[in-house]
Amino acid sequence: MSLAPNLTERLARARADLRMGVPVLLHGGDGAALAVAAETLDAERLRDLRALGEVTLAITARRAQTLKARAYDGDLARILVPQDAGVAWIAGIADPADDLMSPMKGPLQSRRDGSASAHRAAITLAKSARILPAVVLVCVTDAPALGREHGLTCIDIDAAHDELARLSPLHSVVHARVPLDVSEAGRLHIFRPEDGGEEHYAVEIGRPDRSQPVLARLHSACFTGDVMGSLKCDCGPQLHAALAQMGRAGHGVLLYLNQEGRGIGLANKMRAYSLQDQGFDTVEANHRLGFEDDERDFRIGAEILHQMGFASVRLLTNNPRKVEMMQHHGITVSERVALKVGRSSHNTAYLDTKASKSGHLL
Repeated sequence: MSLAPNLTERLARARADLRMGVPVLLHGGDGAALAVAAETLDAERLRDLRALGEVTLAITARRAQTLKARAYDGDLARILVPQDAGVAWIAGIADPADDLMSPMKGPLQSRRDGSASAHRAAITLAKSARILPAVVLVCVTDAPALGREHGLTCIDIDAAHDELARLSPLHSVVHARVPLDVSEAGRLHIFRPEDGGEEHYAVEIGRPDRSQPVLARLHSACFTGDVMGSLKCDCGPQLHAALAQMGRAGHGVLLYLNQEGRGIGLANKMRAYSLQDQGFDTVEANHRLGFEDDERDFRIGAEILHQMGFASVRLLTNNPRKVEMMQHHGITVSERVALKVGRSSHNTAYLDTKASKSGHLL
């Protein structure tokens, strides 16, 4: 019998540790390193890390491109942290908030020798923890003893590679009737991932025939648009228009996926908004933060549809990538149904960017 956490559970702990500023021990065939998120690092922990060896800051190639730093590892750069640099210097490299006020961050020296496996795993964990994808690391020896001595979460990065890449299994928790404005025949389904991540929801209107293509929408959570009525995007109008269309049809399913800000989380989305106020468009803002254009995982939507018994959809979307992802993961898209609502003077530039850079059909 073992009561110890399994790999999935240790990864969930590692994400929580990074969010709190607690070091995580990453080890594998290439060695071992302590990792602390740049966003939550404090001066005391930085001092402790320096006592163990040379400190590096792992950032994505997107962020490195903004900083004109060499990304010798392809998808990331390992920046050497100068001995006299403090947490403010590290924060300035990780967070683009003051890039325009302080454009000269360097010169930055990138490591090109040794393995970047721990650095790559650390950035992957930071992204999934919805914090800035920038992590401070120091290589260590005798990793097991260090982990036991300090009670650290230890991750075997070789074993975790496939686990980090796969879709966490989703389990249906409960469903219940919820009468809605658009239809009294509403039902809400809750799905929970095994990895401790956020739950996802499916709003079922009526009793759709599982043997026929169902009118469906994959809607990513947008607190500002869906709840606050923000005019900076078209998310709220799309949500309500999709539900209204399903109500008129008498059936449909709307998947409400907790992938705020195209998968970067609400805090990072607000950072992107702040950069947009500085003149950058939505894609440029994501890149400056160190993220890709779109970090969402649409496998979640396909899996929920499968579990609910749907094999074919009439997909309410302006995003061809959603169609491709559904088809790729076994959901037949019999028709793409346009959903062009919500354009205003406040979001015209945002929608134009989605069309020109992300391929949305607007």
